[in-house]
Parts: sequence; C-alpha cells; structure tokens
Amino acid sequence: MGLFDGVLGGVVGALVTDVLQKHGGVQGVVQQFESKGLGPTVRSWVGTGANQPISADQVHQALGLDLIQQLAAKTGLSVPELTQKLAQVLPQAVDRMTPDGVIPKS
Repeated sequence: MGLFDGVLGGVVGALVTDVLQKHGGVQGVVQQFESKGLGPTVRSWVGTGANQPISADQVHQALGLDLIQQLAAKTGLSVPELTQKLAQVLPQAVDRMTPDGVIPKS
C-alpha cells in the first residue's frame, strides 16, 4: 500500500505514489513541472498559500505521454480520466507533503 492509498483512495493514491516514484519524490515532480513552464503553479502547491489549479492537459504535458499511458494501462482508466484525476489530487498531495512550504529531501 502506498503512502496516499488510504488518504486519497486506492487507485488515485496509487497514481500519486507512482508519479512521485517515477520522478524521485516531490522535488523531482516540482522540477518536472517547472521544466514544462508550470513553475508558479507547482510552487503554489509547495508554498503555504492557496494551491493554484492545474488542468488535465497541463498534467498530460508535464508528465509526458509515456508515463500517462503506463499509468492508464496500470489502472484501467482512460487517459482523459487519469489526467483529470491527477489534476485534482496532485496539488493536494504535494501540498500535504510540504506542510511548511519546504520540499523534503528525497
């Protein structure tokens, strides 16, 4: 069972755990989103203020087609369903893992 399975629900929690593992933790996810031009958005999740929303298309762009297809196949969700779920839970997950506005060391 992954870190977020109980908090966010089985499939969605497993998705977040997989994304974090594939990118080397929160720091890797933040760097990935920053490299795709989504720095202010992802930094809002880390910071102590309100989380900026992200669209399913932006999640798809940031994580890339290969990872999205792998996760969709693993979960049985369609790509649009998967990216929509990740758009809803990634901001919350990163926010919870950075309660003091500091990215934990991997």
